[in-house]
Amino acid sequence: MPELPEVETSRRGIEPHIVDTRVSRVVIRNRSLRWPLSKSVDRNLADSTITSVTRRAKYLLINTEQGAAILHLGMSGSVFIVDRDTPAGVHDHVDIELETGKT
Repeated sequence: MPELPEVETSRRGIEPHIVDTRVSRVVIRNRSLRWPLSKSVDRNLADSTITSVTRRAKYLLINTEQGAAILHLGMSGSVFIVDRDTPAGVHDHVDIELETGKT
Protein backbone atom coordinates (compact mmCIF):
# COMPACT_ATOMS: atom_id res chain seq x y z
CA MET A 1 0.00 0.00 0.00
CA PRO A 2 1.56 3.33 -1.00
CA GLU A 3 2.16 5.85 1.76
CA LEU A 4 1.11 9.50 1.57
CA PRO A 5 4.43 10.75 0.13
CA GLU A 6 4.21 8.23 -2.74
CA VAL A 7 0.61 9.24 -3.50
CA GLU A 8 1.64 12.91 -3.52
CA THR A 9 4.59 12.09 -5.80
CA SER A 10 2.18 10.32 -8.19
CA ARG A 11 -0.15 13.34 -8.14
CA ARG A 12 2.67 15.75 -8.93
CA GLY A 13 3.98 13.44 -11.63
CA ILE A 14 0.75 13.19 -13.63
CA GLU A 15 -0.61 16.69 -13.00
CA PRO A 16 1.39 18.61 -15.65
CA HIS A 17 0.49 16.01 -18.29
CA ILE A 18 -3.27 15.92 -17.78
CA VAL A 19 -4.52 19.27 -16.44
CA ASP A 20 -6.40 21.34 -19.05
CA THR A 21 -6.62 18.26 -21.26
CA ARG A 22 -9.82 16.77 -22.66
CA VAL A 23 -10.63 13.11 -22.05
CA SER A 24 -11.46 11.38 -25.33
CA ARG A 25 -12.33 7.92 -24.02
CA VAL A 26 -12.23 5.75 -20.91
CA VAL A 27 -11.38 2.05 -21.17
CA ILE A 28 -12.27 -0.08 -18.17
CA ARG A 29 -10.93 -3.62 -18.33
CA ASN A 30 -12.05 -4.70 -14.86
CA ARG A 31 -15.18 -3.21 -13.29
CA SER A 32 -14.93 -5.14 -10.02
CA LEU A 33 -12.13 -3.28 -8.33
CA ARG A 34 -12.19 -1.93 -4.75
CA TRP A 35 -15.78 -0.85 -5.53
CA PRO A 36 -17.69 -1.97 -8.63
CA LEU A 37 -17.51 0.68 -11.36
CA SER A 38 -20.81 1.67 -12.93
CA LYS A 39 -21.13 2.18 -16.67
CA SER A 40 -21.81 5.86 -16.05
CA VAL A 41 -18.11 6.36 -15.20
CA ASP A 42 -17.21 5.88 -18.88
CA ARG A 43 -19.89 8.29 -20.08
CA ASN A 44 -19.38 10.99 -17.45
CA LEU A 45 -15.60 11.18 -17.74
CA ALA A 46 -15.41 11.03 -21.54
CA ASP A 47 -15.50 14.42 -23.29
CA SER A 48 -14.77 16.30 -20.06
CA THR A 49 -11.77 18.53 -19.42
CA ILE A 50 -9.48 17.79 -16.48
CA THR A 51 -9.25 20.93 -14.35
CA SER A 52 -6.93 19.76 -11.57
CA VAL A 53 -5.41 16.75 -9.81
CA THR A 54 -5.64 16.73 -6.03
CA ARG A 55 -5.07 14.25 -3.25
CA ARG A 56 -7.26 13.36 -0.30
CA ALA A 57 -5.40 11.01 2.04
CA LYS A 58 -4.36 8.05 -0.15
CA TYR A 59 -6.81 8.86 -2.96
CA LEU A 60 -6.05 10.78 -6.14
CA LEU A 61 -8.87 12.98 -7.41
CA ILE A 62 -8.96 13.82 -11.09
CA ASN A 63 -11.26 16.82 -11.13
CA THR A 64 -13.30 17.84 -14.17
CA GLU A 65 -15.93 20.49 -14.73
CA GLN A 66 -18.54 17.73 -14.19
CA GLY A 67 -17.13 16.19 -11.00
CA ALA A 68 -14.20 14.07 -9.85
CA ALA A 69 -12.85 10.62 -10.61
CA ILE A 70 -11.44 9.03 -7.45
CA LEU A 71 -8.44 6.71 -7.83
CA HIS A 72 -6.96 4.49 -5.17
CA LEU A 73 -3.58 3.09 -6.14
CA GLY A 74 -4.15 -0.22 -4.39
CA MET A 75 -1.15 -2.43 -3.76
CA SER A 76 0.81 -1.47 -6.88
CA GLY A 77 0.88 2.22 -6.05
CA SER A 78 1.45 3.38 -9.61
CA VAL A 79 -0.06 5.47 -12.36
CA PHE A 80 1.59 6.05 -15.71
CA ILE A 81 1.42 8.51 -18.58
CA VAL A 82 2.03 6.54 -21.78
CA ASP A 83 1.35 6.83 -25.50
CA ARG A 84 -2.18 5.75 -26.39
CA ASP A 85 -0.99 2.75 -28.44
CA THR A 86 1.07 1.30 -25.56
CA PRO A 87 -0.20 -2.24 -24.83
CA ALA A 88 -1.91 -2.65 -21.48
CA GLY A 89 -0.15 -4.61 -18.77
CA VAL A 90 -1.74 -7.43 -16.78
CA HIS A 91 -2.64 -5.11 -13.90
CA ASP A 92 -3.68 -2.08 -15.97
CA HIS A 93 -7.40 -1.94 -15.14
CA VAL A 94 -8.39 1.52 -16.38
CA ASP A 95 -7.13 3.75 -19.20
CA ILE A 96 -8.10 7.40 -19.42
CA GLU A 97 -7.33 8.34 -23.02
CA LEU A 98 -6.58 12.01 -23.65
CA GLU A 99 -6.93 14.09 -26.80
CA THR A 100 -3.16 14.66 -26.67
CA GLY A 101 -2.57 11.02 -27.69
CA LYS A 102 -1.51 10.04 -24.18
CA THR A 103 -3.20 7.60 -21.83
